[in-house]
Amino acid sequence: LDMVGATVDVAANGREALEKFTASAPGTYACVLMDVQMPEMDGHAATRAIRALEREDARAVPIIAMTANAFDEDVTAALAAGMDGHLAKPLDVQTMYRLMDEKIHGGRDEQAHAAETGAGPEA
Repeated sequence: LDMVGATVDVAANGREALEKFTASAPGTYACVLMDVQMPEMDGHAATRAIRALEREDARAVPIIAMTANAFDEDVTAALAAGMDGHLAKPLDVQTMYRLMDEKIHGGRDEQAHAAETGAGPEA
């Protein structure tokens, strides 16, 4: 993500992810990549806690599950917890970039986004 110009913030577990989001200014995060299996608080619980916060961006920020569990019930559980998408490991980086772009930019295609921002297709 650093290689494509994204600013990355890392949390060691779900509780830390929740604390970082809670302590941030509204709008700080454009997207959250949430590991599902973490110590202290798993990704589903952390997502539910973020969605329950009394701030508009908590309900709007795209949260994408990242997990080795790729069965239909895993996708369903992620969506039920309030996540906006699901990425299975091992991770396909291009799939991750496409999903993030779709969730952050509301489904606009890369050419429309590039034309709007003046960026090349690799942005």
